[in-house]
Amino acid sequence: MEEIVNKSTSKTFEDIKHIDEYVNEYWFARDLQKVLEYKDWKSFNKVIDKAIISANNSIHDNEDWVVDLNNPIKTGKGKQEFIKDYKLSRYICYLIVQNADPSKEVVALGQTYFAVQTRKQKINEQEYDSLSDDEKRFYQRKLTRRGIHYKK
Repeated sequence: MEEIVNKSTSKTFEDIKHIDEYVNEYWFARDLQKVLEYKDWKSFNKVIDKAIISANNSIHDNEDWVVDLNNPIKTGKGKQEFIKDYKLSRYICYLIVQNADPSKEVVALGQTYFAVQTRKQKINEQEYDSLSDDEKRFYQRKLTRRGIHYKK
């Protein structure tokens, strides 16, 4: 039963994951809010703020962990309004689930999911770094043919 729950939750986080043209993973905060069972954006935004503080205190190389977005939505009257959202890196998502409400089972499962994904990425980067220059060029050429750009 535990394995089924883990697969289901992993799939949930995978289902809301997006990949940009450089093969960088990202998530939208509004999607993550729903998965982590936060009904109120204001409460979830506090968790995001804590995660940003953690990131800034641990790594001084200020990367694009969080990108501000204003997404258009249609109101009930057909009028267009904009709501605040964020494009989140895997690292900041990991910190978000670390700072989220620990009483929620999905938060614990999210912590495991993002820890495992981070470890997998590190292993892939180490494998790439161990390639010869010729092997790296071949790998990049192969990805480019598939429309994927490896950013290193």
